[in-house]
Amino acid sequence: MANSRSAKQRIRVNRKRYLRNKSVRSQYRTYVSKAEKLIENGDLETAGEAVKQAISVLDRTAQKRVLHPNNVARRKSNLVRKLSKALAES
Repeated sequence: MANSRSAKQRIRVNRKRYLRNKSVRSQYRTYVSKAEKLIENGDLETAGEAVKQAISVLDRTAQKRVLHPNNVARRKSNLVRKLSKALAES
């Protein structure tokens, strides 16, 4: 348990940020997993739209600094790579 006044404040601030970021984190995970499932199932037209939405949500996540911009760039790259591979195979 924190003893100093500043440590108690850090706990309060971190909790507030955690709660604010939680919904953003949940949202991007939902969109990314939805896009990945569509790619796996072979529904590539719908998957293309889902990937666009996931990229948009990921960009907003980076803008809000919930995830580091490089982390977001990597996730977007992996998602597009999976879609491109599926399109090439079909």
